[in-house]
Amino acid sequence: MCMAVKKTELKRQLLQECLRIQNEQIQAAKTAMEEAQESANEHHGAIEDKFESFREACQIQRDMYARQLDEAMSTLQILKRINSMKENSEIMLGSVVETDVQDFFISISLGAIKVNDKTYFAISAMSPLFKAMAGKSIGDTFGLRDKQYKIKNIY
Repeated sequence: MCMAVKKTELKRQLLQECLRIQNEQIQAAKTAMEEAQESANEHHGAIEDKFESFREACQIQRDMYARQLDEAMSTLQILKRINSMKENSEIMLGSVVETDVQDFFISISLGAIKVNDKTYFAISAMSPLFKAMAGKSIGDTFGLRDKQYKIKNIY
């Protein structure tokens, strides 16, 4: 298998893992939101005032999960914009950046993800780390919080 195919296959796997994790978060937020709504609807207290405050608390909780769901859905749209078949020569959304310290997948902020027994850090294009590496090329160095990174590869 040629190197370009290996790189795009790795990017496809990284993207699939990010999509899997993000879809799990979406499902968890949906489930929590539905459970909070059910609690508000089903609870029948003997004292009306306690019932109303419990119901309000459930609604607040449901609204919080609804915001989390909305945010997770928006984040999923960012992942859907990534073309895993494109080999990037510059650091941008969808790039894999290999450094002498750790390797990154520019996508969404998910932290460490494992593909083929290797750990990559999924970071957002809004993160300080991305901003520190943006515009850099292979062989360049960048730093963040007293840590220096040397770029070994970008694709």
